[in-house]
Amino acid sequence: MVSTPHISFNANDRSYLAIVKKEIHKLAVQGGFSSQKLGEIDLIVAELGTNLIKHATGGEILAGIIRIEGGIALELISIDNGPGIAEPDKMVLDGISTTQTLGHGLGSIRRFSDTFELYTKKDWGTILLSRVNKKIPSPKKIKEIPIHIRALIIAKPGEIVSGDGSYCMVTEKGFIKLLVADGLGHGIEANRAVNEAAAAFKTFEGNSPSETLRYMHTAIRKTRGMVATVVTIDPIVKTWKICGVGNISAKLSGHQLTKNYLSYNGIVGHNMPHTLNDQELSQNDYQQIILCSDGIKSRWERAKHPSIQKYDLIVQAAALYKDFGRKTDDMSVIIGKVL
Repeated sequence: MVSTPHISFNANDRSYLAIVKKEIHKLAVQGGFSSQKLGEIDLIVAELGTNLIKHATGGEILAGIIRIEGGIALELISIDNGPGIAEPDKMVLDGISTTQTLGHGLGSIRRFSDTFELYTKKDWGTILLSRVNKKIPSPKKIKEIPIHIRALIIAKPGEIVSGDGSYCMVTEKGFIKLLVADGLGHGIEANRAVNEAAAAFKTFEGNSPSETLRYMHTAIRKTRGMVATVVTIDPIVKTWKICGVGNISAKLSGHQLTKNYLSYNGIVGHNMPHTLNDQELSQNDYQQIILCSDGIKSRWERAKHPSIQKYDLIVQAAALYKDFGRKTDDMSVIIGKVL
């Protein structure tokens, strides 16, 4: 599957909060949520917006429909540059407030969320994750793959699709293959290049990242082209294989080691080096990979966030996004962690 972007909403003006609530409500309706769930989502969004205005003088809410085991979920991510929350565990309790209110805000968000996480640092700000699931009985148990992958993809303001960093994952003969691609430019034509590449990626039967790139190079010649990185995960031998063309940044990290991967120069679909080679790394040394589009660089030092490894991967992606600041182009962060 090719990932869909999160939609970014600025929450810097109280008068705009009603529009944010309306747009996210519309997104949830399109997702088929029940009337009860819609009411709970409305309350979550209202509380998120109010908290951003009241405690952080504004911020950003990211909203997206994501796939989960057994169905879909609405994911809401609140990001601010405020003072941080001094006692987060205490503040999520009902009746606790720093502004003489009833103190039900964070507690209400947590109660109505199927997944709730709060990451905060003094003088850095806060990231709040609220995920509301739409339960759909699965006809059969989904086989768990030995890697967890999350993507934070945000279209350029004013665009309804993203050609940046859209990812696609397939499993083939015990291997897991991951494509991260960025169509040149932005908008519909960039998105078309990525989707045609994803279609070719799914049909290619080999497990070599470099050979996969060559196959896609031929398949998307009639598009505007893209930059891309392909990663193959072998859960038996426990290795990563990686090959990239263009400015998709990649960083692998482990308990003691980190390594940046340098891609080849070129544009998939237009001009690509004749010699491409896979680089192989052991999962014993590197358990996590971060792939970023040209909007966000992977020169991210997790030492600034010593406890963030305990949080959902999407919270980690949001922290990276926040550290590098909002750009005026498509942006993406994809994080994969072996289980």
